[in-house]
Amino acid sequence: MAFWDEKSLDEMTDAEWEALCDGCGRCCLIKLEDEDSGTLITSDVRCQLLDGDTCACTDYPGRQAKVPDCIKLTPQNVGEIKWIPVTCAYRRLAEGKGLAWWHPLISGDPQTVIDVGVSARGRTFAELDIAPDKWEEHAVDWPEWEPPEQL
Repeated sequence: MAFWDEKSLDEMTDAEWEALCDGCGRCCLIKLEDEDSGTLITSDVRCQLLDGDTCACTDYPGRQAKVPDCIKLTPQNVGEIKWIPVTCAYRRLAEGKGLAWWHPLISGDPQTVIDVGVSARGRTFAELDIAPDKWEEHAVDWPEWEPPEQL
């Protein structure tokens, strides 16, 4: 039995926890909050540390020092953060859904995240290239898209 099926998020080792990340980059997209309604809007503007081609953080160990509002996902907060994408393995496991068929731990291939359209790879703009007052113009709904259970 796979570790994600036999352990709760709290019981996982650091290595197991990190292995759950599918590398889509969606959590590293800039979110905007509508001041009137409180609605969160996701943009296609990526964090200054996210590599747009690999969807990997360029300074994962030092990310919180360089980006103070970077939120470290933990078993304790994963269920409380509303902007975590519906495709996220951490969210899916916290909600009792299990890993999606396209997740690299299931498919055996990190390319499936890209093939099914979950990855932010090649679809974003660098935070430092877009003025903050223009981020609203970059609102997109594709980060909330979820592929079918099977193709």
